[in-house]
Amino acid sequence: MDDSDKWVRVSDNRWRRLSRREFLKLGAAGAAGVGLAASSLGSLLTTIVRAQQRELRIMTWSHFVPAYDAWFDPMAVKWGESKGIKVTVDHVSFADIVPRANAEVAAQQGHDVYFFISPPSAFEQQALDLTDINSEAERRYGPLVPLVRKCVYNANTRKYFGFSDNWVVDPGDYLKSVWTEAGYPNGPSTWDDLLRGGNEIKRRHQEIQIPIGIGFSQDIDSNMATHDILWCFGASEQDAGENVLLNSEETVAAVEYGVRLFREVMNPAILSWNAASNNQALNARQTSYILNSISAYRTAQDNQLPVADDINFVGALGGPKARVGSEHLIGVWVVWKFAKNPENAKAFLLDLVDNYRDAVLASKLYNFPSFFGSVAPKSVPVAQKPDEGRKWVRAACLKDPFGSKPIDKLALLASAEPWSTNPGHPGPANPAIGEIFDTFVIPDMFAKAATGQLTPKQSVEEASKRVKDIFTKWRRLGLVGGGSGDR
Repeated sequence: MDDSDKWVRVSDNRWRRLSRREFLKLGAAGAAGVGLAASSLGSLLTTIVRAQQRELRIMTWSHFVPAYDAWFDPMAVKWGESKGIKVTVDHVSFADIVPRANAEVAAQQGHDVYFFISPPSAFEQQALDLTDINSEAERRYGPLVPLVRKCVYNANTRKYFGFSDNWVVDPGDYLKSVWTEAGYPNGPSTWDDLLRGGNEIKRRHQEIQIPIGIGFSQDIDSNMATHDILWCFGASEQDAGENVLLNSEETVAAVEYGVRLFREVMNPAILSWNAASNNQALNARQTSYILNSISAYRTAQDNQLPVADDINFVGALGGPKARVGSEHLIGVWVVWKFAKNPENAKAFLLDLVDNYRDAVLASKLYNFPSFFGSVAPKSVPVAQKPDEGRKWVRAACLKDPFGSKPIDKLALLASAEPWSTNPGHPGPANPAIGEIFDTFVIPDMFAKAATGQLTPKQSVEEASKRVKDIFTKWRRLGLVGGGSGDR
């Protein structure tokens, strides 16, 4: 770029580069009164600046697997250097992601691209439509994982409010030795097993303070666990058509089960857990089962804790009506409407997915690709990329490159896609679901019944009112459908 080039603002957040010749012609035209009055020329010149170094400000979370951040940050900076872009990477703790996002929105300034670990659908009005890069990524790698698509696309507005590079499996993590003694050598398979096995563990192992480590608190893991119970009992906030149906016999039965779980095999500590608490309890052998990703296990490995070899994994537990489990995290990027460098943000996100095999390995198999084709060999035709990508992920899980004992301990993860689902199941993760998730309506419902503040039926009725109010608000904005089938 010629240092004499100038940039002219042509609209909000859009600039056009003018050559020196074009700039002088514009100035001459204004001085001569042709097309520009002399009085307006001065105003125009205030919008003309010398070309500055291009920038990109990234906000992401502090990954639960620290090795990922050690890879991501220098990778982003190096990417920027190769393109003449100054890249700044900032990190925020998992609990501060939504509050910080709200602060940036309120100020209408902050980062260009912002990372969420749950569907940011409630921020759709502040986010750019990313249909362009979602379409381009599918052209390169094949389709998004279906559950991920429900977390980034709003069919009511036909807008991709986000771009996802990864999703994370949420298996049950259990202590094999303890569950073997309780009569379940392969861990629990159903929610009934969890309750029965938990009671047996409580009887045999008084040193384990919280036999079953499922939270009923205002944290993301509690959100996922309580939704799992709902779905497996045949309940949910909405149906596939976005009609509210939380107030049902199935929901009451799910909450009644949660009350038994809390009173028989948990304790009040789980009412104030944060997202790290269940990891810490498992690694300290203070609980025998948690619903989580593999981060607790990787932490145990990294710290050479003896418990690491005892941690094993099971899939979604079966309930009276279904066997389905939430994904653990959905990694979604949004580009704010007030971003100063939106095109740089889009370019970065596409290049990130272009190198996603490196990302999966940097996360120690924590991150699964949202576009499975992105980890396929580059030479594979696009139509074959998704299948080849899944094969690569499966091979890595069957032969963990990070020292699992046995080496195929993570094999279960490779088959997780069929039993994993998204917030809002069986519908999409729409803005109403996003707000329900961010305000912890469902964990609150379970906690109030478990502690006796309300009966299960009363807690369901209260939660249903909150859900209906939230849906009504978003429907008025045209961002959520349904309504005719509410109950």
